[in-house]
Amino acid sequence: MRILAVGGGSGGHVTPVVAVFKELKNRGEHDLRFWCDRKFGPTAKKVVAESGYDIPVSFITAGKLRRYHGESKLQHLAPSILFPNLCDLCKVIIGFVQSFCKLLVWRPDVIFIKGGYVCLPVGYAARLLRIPLVLHDSDAHPGLTNRLLSPFAKRIGTGAPLKYYRYSPEIATYVGVPISDKFRPYTEAEKREIKTQLGFDPSRPLVVITGGGLGAVRINNAVVKNRDRLLEAASVFLISGQHQYNELNKALDRRDGWRLESFLHGPQMAQALAAADVVVARAGATTLLELAALGMPTVIIPNGRLTAGHQLKNAKVYQDALAAVIVNEDQLDKNPDLLGDTLIKLLKSPKIRHDLGNNFLKFAKPNAAGDMAEMILEAAHKQGRRQ
Repeated sequence: MRILAVGGGSGGHVTPVVAVFKELKNRGEHDLRFWCDRKFGPTAKKVVAESGYDIPVSFITAGKLRRYHGESKLQHLAPSILFPNLCDLCKVIIGFVQSFCKLLVWRPDVIFIKGGYVCLPVGYAARLLRIPLVLHDSDAHPGLTNRLLSPFAKRIGTGAPLKYYRYSPEIATYVGVPISDKFRPYTEAEKREIKTQLGFDPSRPLVVITGGGLGAVRINNAVVKNRDRLLEAASVFLISGQHQYNELNKALDRRDGWRLESFLHGPQMAQALAAADVVVARAGATTLLELAALGMPTVIIPNGRLTAGHQLKNAKVYQDALAAVIVNEDQLDKNPDLLGDTLIKLLKSPKIRHDLGNNFLKFAKPNAAGDMAEMILEAAHKQGRRQ
């Protein structure tokens, strides 16, 4: 069976696709391919290669609609936003023609739409060619691309409970986010062993801070400002992102219990997160479900400016369930000590950490990849019977 997956190409899109591909491989011989936006090509190829599978990765020209949360419609007419949007509209048209031609040459039995603006031209080309679509929506707020393609979808998997979506329950199922099986609850003995491997004192608590591939400057700056007091209470592992790493690496001296890295991929990131006693992270859907699978006490600092405020909505899902501590980034800007105060309070409160971890673990969906694989195969088989 020919199965195509399409996603934005960032780690949050590619790692779930790889998890689903692994399940599809376990269910039979399939010809699997992945298409993404060229911008994320190197990241996508690296993540796919680390999976151990020989899966071709191709690129589609894609454009996005810039919609910044908190800014008015009038502000979106500013030349700095309007002109790039018009240019990207042309890219979407080019991407549609490109997708249509590529699908004629290699016509899959089903297309797995993981999300991201690159999926739009592919999805519309697939609709014209009557190729079935299966969608997955990680965020608690559906992205524009998925909303536009959902009327054509045979099945939809969601990362959060269905009450956060407007999808029809006849085709939508709450499956969680497909993640690697390396994300699971770890014993204290396992955590101590990993801390030692990472170069930390296994007897001390460990705080891991990550702001994503490019990093989060305001979070990094707050960690640096609070570094001395945090190191008195715990070891600290700052995964700064590539954008600010060189600056921080030059400015900060070495300390016992302190480690700075630009970014960790795949198994390395899973290992670092598993070793932590508290994690600070953005509100990307895949990252949050990975932390939920670990049952990890987590401080979430959502990026409130992203499209439609989707990270704010992701964070609210877990805040409502008392499964994470939320820190507002605007408040952090005004008071950088807020992050230090929050972390030290958690480090001094084992019961709060325990309760947060247990509540977070309730959102874990260890069978998400398998459930999505079944939905994909089901859609392909139904289409085959119709033909």
